[in-house]
Parts: sequence; C-alpha cells; structure tokens
Amino acid sequence: MGKRDELMTVPDILTELGGVFVRTFYRWREIGKAPKGFKLPNGEIRVYRSDFEAWLETLREAA
Repeated sequence: MGKRDELMTVPDILTELGGVFVRTFYRWREIGKAPKGFKLPNGEIRVYRSDFEAWLETLREAA
C-alpha cells in the first residue's frame, strides 16, 4: 500500500504560499478559486497535499 496523502491545514497552506493572508484564502474559497478541501465537524478546513499541488499546477498553466 502507498504512502497516505498528507492533510494540510490552512496555516500550512498559507506558509507554502509565502505570505497570503488568511482572509484572502477564505475569500478564494468563497468564490471557488481555492484548492479543493473539506470542512471538519469543528469547522476547520483540510486540504490533501495532492489537491493543493494540483491546484498550484493549474495556476502555473493559467499564468
């Protein structure tokens, strides 16, 4: 069996993006421009690293 996909928190994502504000990230979610993710019962967001990396690739292609 392969390695499990890492779950990223919002702070993890913001660190990877190097300076994006938390409000910006949540705005991207509101308008459908953020990486695919899901909300835990406590309201926290998680994103699989593979989905985050795929989302970054779409930004590269659009640039």
